[in-house]
Amino acid sequence: EVQLVESGGGLVQAGGSLRLSCAASGFTFDDWVIGWFRQAPGKEREAISCISSSDGSLYYLDSVKGRFTISRDNAKNLVYLQMNSLKPEDTAVYYCATAEVCSWSDSYRYWGQGTQVTVSS
Repeated sequence: EVQLVESGGGLVQAGGSLRLSCAASGFTFDDWVIGWFRQAPGKEREAISCISSSDGSLYYLDSVKGRFTISRDNAKNLVYLQMNSLKPEDTAVYYCATAEVCSWSDSYRYWGQGTQVTVSS
């Protein structure tokens, strides 16, 4: 059974940092990309970052570029999203998901349950 489990969310003040983790199991982790998405209240879910499985390519939404860093540890089946200089507009439920290729659409095959990130002003 494929499982993705996010952790690391919480409440932080503006300007602070959080590191989200996505623990994967039930599939060949090295063969799949991992994307991070978020959904704020009343808004559509948006893709914010993706890390490829093969060539290490990284993708970032412009609004998080320079503040967020995605990385993966294939030995531990983990993907991280380091979030620095957080802003109130980063408040959302954050999801990780897996697919064969990185994409800005939400056509990923498997999803985690999400972790809440709240940034206070």
